[in-house]
Amino acid sequence: MINMSESVISVRGLSVSYQQKRVLTNIFLNIEPGHIYGVLGPNGAGKSTLFKAILGLTDINAGEIRVAGQPADEMYPRMVYVPQKNEVDWTFPATVMDVVVMGRYPHKKIFQRLSTSDYEMAENALREMGILNLRDRQIGELSGGQQQRVFLARALCQQADIFFLDEPFVGIDITTEEKIVQILKRLATEGKTLLVVHHDLGSAPDYFSRIILLNQRLIAAGPTDAVLTPENIAQAYGGQLTILHKMNG
Repeated sequence: MINMSESVISVRGLSVSYQQKRVLTNIFLNIEPGHIYGVLGPNGAGKSTLFKAILGLTDINAGEIRVAGQPADEMYPRMVYVPQKNEVDWTFPATVMDVVVMGRYPHKKIFQRLSTSDYEMAENALREMGILNLRDRQIGELSGGQQQRVFLARALCQQADIFFLDEPFVGIDITTEEKIVQILKRLATEGKTLLVVHHDLGSAPDYFSRIILLNQRLIAAGPTDAVLTPENIAQAYGGQLTILHKMNG
């Protein structure tokens, strides 16, 4: 596991633009280990872009990102990304086991084959997610909840220290949602760091110990109860007063 004293991810002055349109402006963040961070904000706030910038999946205009004190690109094998479902090609001819065991490749050298222990780790991850019986199914044949369990199983199989989950609760059943939250909380107790893009302000206090509230710039970050104030929410969401009523109701 990464040896971390204070911050596992340090973001300093991050700015990102797409086609001359600024998406993130001058973001400063310290992400502490052992917490589940909810990344909240309206559509277009830059939540997914923040993930992709840290993971090196998009170019940045300015700023510095360090992971455990090292340049982020040196720490990619210790980070795992669970993308939004619409970013996955569900027609790809891969079985559930094929997808999950891919989590072992960051630990392999070029042309090094997967070992028996790699497949055992994949089986254990599938068992933990309650989908071992689906191991030979093609991923496109699964329900939304089953698909999300597959990608979380792949993340577990990678044995990373930092998890990025982009809208993991969209289109899944409540049983799967509760199962995922349970596993995320267990990982946090083991010292893992988890960042989750989420849209439901109502469930955020139950799911997350820390919140990052964005709207192209950082509105607030820190303990959930300190960040999710009516003032901060109004600043992030503007005129979407129904959200405020939901929080106060």
